[in-house]
Parts: sequence; structure tokens; C-alpha cells
Amino acid sequence: MSDSKHTHRTFSFELFPPKTDKGIQGMRTTVSHLNTLQPAFFSVTYGAGGSTQDGTFASVDWLVDSGIETAPHLSCIGSSTDEILEILGRYQAQGIRHLVALRGDLPSGVGLGGSGELGYANELVSLVKQHFGEHFHIEVAAYPEFHPQAPNPKTDLDNFKRKVEAGADSAITQYFYNADAYFRFVEDCRKRGIEIPIVPGIMPITNFTQLARFSDSCGAEIPRWLRKRLQAFGDDLQSIRTYGSEVVSRLCEQLLTGGAPGLHFYTMNRAEPSMEIWRNLGLS
Repeated sequence: MSDSKHTHRTFSFELFPPKTDKGIQGMRTTVSHLNTLQPAFFSVTYGAGGSTQDGTFASVDWLVDSGIETAPHLSCIGSSTDEILEILGRYQAQGIRHLVALRGDLPSGVGLGGSGELGYANELVSLVKQHFGEHFHIEVAAYPEFHPQAPNPKTDLDNFKRKVEAGADSAITQYFYNADAYFRFVEDCRKRGIEIPIVPGIMPITNFTQLARFSDSCGAEIPRWLRKRLQAFGDDLQSIRTYGSEVVSRLCEQLLTGGAPGLHFYTMNRAEPSMEIWRNLGLS
């Protein structure tokens, strides 16, 4: 299904805050390469319960000081309303106009009682709108293959609609490898009156073992045909990368041809896998 109502396409990249000096240098090198592609923005993740908060701030500060459009992730689980408003005030003072608003995960070892004052992303979106009006463009998460904690597809769609009604401006999806899942999700959203742009999240394939572990924990499905093919390469990482790049490039081509309003790459702080897909698509 075409998403022709949104003709302007946005391309963006996600980073995570590094924990070591070597990691920081690596992230900065990655940004310098990816920034040559002139993306709409770089987003920066925020650990469970704000566990990487200092690293997030440091990464965001560096990006902003470098004149790069930045969209910090902000999760509400584990934080008080005052803490969240303080962070938002900091970002506003830095001239940041873009946020990724998430519920987030509880840090390990913390029970629900320590989850903070806000329990859901729609409450966070409402808070941002209440205190900052239209200052921030708010991205929220979407799940074409449904949130792993959602009891059924209808509940998941209801939750997504609540975020949109609270004031979300656009959405970025969890990654997936089945284009039909994305198009079906967008169609279901349009039937429910959800009209915001829904940008597919793209995860390059570079290491099958890591991808399988990550996918199992976040509910993203690796189709059986793809899983079997990747398993067959064993420890041959170069073959996995080459084949993975072909598969993901083809997926991106399907999505853009079908009307997706852009792509958001989960870079894992590495430039080359995303840049290779970018070249394959002829986006330069």
C-alpha cells in the first residue's frame, strides 16, 4: 500500500551512547561518514530507566555542538515527571527540536513499583505537549509485527493510536524483514484514522548470532527462509554481510517503492553496513 499522502521522504540514523573512549571515537567517526549522506537527523538511544543518561547527554552535546540535527530518545519508565521536564528543558535550551518518546524498559532488578510516575509512552507524549507545545517534533515507536508484550494485535494498535492522539507527529518502527508486515500495519493504521508518517526501522545484517539473540529479546521476527540461509553460512562473517546487505537492500527497495515515507537505520554505531545499503538503493 502506498503512503502517497506523505511525499517528503526522511532518512535518519540511530546511535547508542558509547561507554569507552575508543567507543566514543568510533561513534564520532561513524557520524562523520554517515553525515556525508545528509540525513534528516541522528537519534541517540537512552538505556533502561535512563541507565545511559550521562552517555546520552554527552553524545547529544557533541552532535549539537557539531551542528548536526539530533533527536534524543527519552523514556519515561523509572523517571519522575520533574526529572523528565528537567531533561526536556535542557534539550529545549540546546535548540533541539526533535525527540523520540518511548515508554522504555525497567532496569534489571527494578520492580514495577520503581517505574516512575508515568507508565506509558502516550503519557510522556502528553507531558511534552502540555509543557512545550509544538516546540518538539515527537517520534514514537511502532511495531509492524506487534509489541512483544501486547496480548493481541488490536490492543497493540489501540496503544499506538493513544500515542498518536496524545500528539505524536510521526513514528519509527521496530525493525523487520517482511515488507508485507509493514504495509499491512500501515493499512490497519489508516483504517483506524491514524495518518502520521510511519517510517520503517532498518537493521543491517552483519552478525547472525547477535541478530538472532537481539531479535528474540525484542520480538522482531527473522523469517524462517532468512534464518536458515544465514545459519548455513556458519562463521563466515563476510558471506553473512554480503548476503545480508542484498536482502536488506531489496527490503528497503520494496518499502520505498511501496510508498514508505523514508528509512531509519539502526546503525549499531557502524557506518559501512548502512552506507552500503544506501549505495545499493542509489539514494546518493
